[in-house]
Amino acid sequence: MIHLLLVLVLIEMILILTLSFANPLRKLLVKGLDQTKQGKGPLVTKTVAATMIVVFCSTIYSLTIIQQRSKDTGIVNPTDEVIAASRILEASLMGFSLFLGLMIDRLHYYINEITLLRKSLEIAKKLNQKSARPKNTGADETERAKAN
Repeated sequence: MIHLLLVLVLIEMILILTLSFANPLRKLLVKGLDQTKQGKGPLVTKTVAATMIVVFCSTIYSLTIIQQRSKDTGIVNPTDEVIAASRILEASLMGFSLFLGLMIDRLHYYINEITLLRKSLEIAKKLNQKSARPKNTGADETERAKAN
C-alpha cells in the first residue's frame, strides 16, 4: 500500500510541475484533463477520493487505538511502534495525494480560465484595431486636405 501511495504522490507531483510551467506537454495534459472531466470521469474521481478519505479516517482511527493502548499499559510495545510508524506513513501519503489531487484540479481550472481570458483579450484587441483604422485614415485625409 505504501509503494502504491508513494508512486501516486510522485505522479501527482510530476503533473503539478508539468501544469505549472509552460512546456509542450502542458497542452496535452490539459486536453487529457478536459476529457477526464467529461462523461463519467467526475463520478469515478469523486468515488475514488471518497474511498481514500474513508481509508484515511480508518488509518487515523487505528493509529489512535494503538496510541491509546500504549497509554493504558504504560509500556511501549515494539510491534505497536512499527505498526504506528507504518500507519503514520500511510496516512501522510494519503493526505498528500488528496491534497495534490485538489491542487491539480485547481491548476487545471486556472489554466482554462487564463486561456479563455487571453483569447477574449486577443479578440478585443483585433476589434479595437479594426475600429481604430478607419478613424485614423479619415483624420489623415482631413489633415492632408487642410495642408493643401
